[in-house]
Amino acid sequence: MRHLEAEVVVVGGGSTGVGVARDAAMRGFRTILLERADLGQGTTSRFHGLLHSGGRYVVSDLGSATECAQENAILRRIQPHAIEDTGGFFVVTPDDDPAFADDFLAGAAKTGVPATEIPVAEALRRERLLNPGIKRVIEVADGSVDGWALVWSAARSAQSHGAQVLTYHRATGIQVRDGRVVGISAHDVKNDEQVLIDCSFILNCAGPWAGQVAALAGCHDVNVIPGAGIMIAMNHRLVNTVINRCVYPTDGDILVPVHTVSIIGTTDVKADDPDKLTIPRDQVQQMMDAGSVLIPTFREHRAVHAWAGARPLIKDDRVSSSDTRHMSRGMAVLDHDTRDGIKGMLTIGGGKLTTYRLMAEHIVDAMCEQLGQTRECTTATEPVPGEADGKLYHVTHRLHEREKNRLDEQTICECELLARSQLVSAMKEQPLGTMDDWRRQTRLGMGPCQGGFCSTRAAGIAVAEEVVDHERATGLLRLFLANRWIGLWPILANDQVRQVALDHWMLDGTMSVGHLPALETEIKQ
Repeated sequence: MRHLEAEVVVVGGGSTGVGVARDAAMRGFRTILLERADLGQGTTSRFHGLLHSGGRYVVSDLGSATECAQENAILRRIQPHAIEDTGGFFVVTPDDDPAFADDFLAGAAKTGVPATEIPVAEALRRERLLNPGIKRVIEVADGSVDGWALVWSAARSAQSHGAQVLTYHRATGIQVRDGRVVGISAHDVKNDEQVLIDCSFILNCAGPWAGQVAALAGCHDVNVIPGAGIMIAMNHRLVNTVINRCVYPTDGDILVPVHTVSIIGTTDVKADDPDKLTIPRDQVQQMMDAGSVLIPTFREHRAVHAWAGARPLIKDDRVSSSDTRHMSRGMAVLDHDTRDGIKGMLTIGGGKLTTYRLMAEHIVDAMCEQLGQTRECTTATEPVPGEADGKLYHVTHRLHEREKNRLDEQTICECELLARSQLVSAMKEQPLGTMDDWRRQTRLGMGPCQGGFCSTRAAGIAVAEEVVDHERATGLLRLFLANRWIGLWPILANDQVRQVALDHWMLDGTMSVGHLPALETEIKQ
């Protein structure tokens, strides 16, 4: 058994958990973060990529609207490399009530969300695929955000301030003595080793899994309700501006340009288990129909991947426990001292990726108050290091980079313009990682072919660079393709069927990938 010591242990390696680890470390606490899988593998990587202006909530949730508007501006300053300044439109479609736009503008003024009505003709000039029947358009400061770039840069910042980040470490027990937290145990999945960490405080940032973590300390009935929703990526940027329907939040009312694709989302239903999310075909059709309201030619374009994510919603007594669509998106910190008689443990839920930094500030403030200490939060003003140019992300950045070395260095993934050196760097940073771990760092296999061409190249490079042996490379390849398939089968129609057939002929017909040895020890993701 490995024995470690820390003052603070953060459980959960999504955006909130990593933000909390960074904040705590920057305030001088000896901090360890535990994540049961890879960073950003849960809710953070299973969303539509929207950096909220706050516009979505100016009528339905005024507090969340103000928080989003303020944090939007902060993230652009401290993590510009993860943000694309797409801007956003709230459009009144032919199916919507034009009077709602007046409520929207009034709510925006009340909450401090910048919003300006512009001529419909101007919006149609800038976004030529938009429904020509739209009646009103309000411009806001939406953006798109790369959740993985945001999480990994924040994690490296936390490490630079002394924090330890332990991925693939599943929390297995919380030790409580005389009504106070004294430690936490975990299982190191990759090395099959037990780890015991002595600590005086645990910050539970496990999102939809927060209730499971709280139960390890005997704190039951923590009402963090998983609100599940599906999203679909289309094969190119149908729009370059975030398009929202100007209605009370509903299903399929957002279309977000993210990197080289556009993402339509999302549904919202209560999930019983955040580890068992489905992608129902009727919801896929619902999203395709919703996209067609915004872009009349939506169904003429190819859907390339579908996925499901779970929001960590705090139970709202004003609505039914199954009505996740109308639960507040606001954040809440649960104090297990007042709630359960256990000192040294706090749980946070709710919020959004846009407000992850603010959520971290709130829970670390609450910890300092419980400890009777005053330590200033500086995360709103101190940029995340390592992004020297301080410029916002732009979709053409990899094309610009590859123009410099395209004749000298191999391109591994043509869809994402991934250079061999970028892939090798990610492999060597995570030598025990899977191909999906490397994908989250590099976007390997996330383009239109969904790994059909680049996956075998990546497996070969992993062997050539002596990161893994032949046997493990084979297992990783099969796991990677299986995980890609999860997001393909629900959208098999039209051109997507042709692409999947091509991939099948290449991978199974030519290389018999399906008959290669599989590793029983590989982790399903």
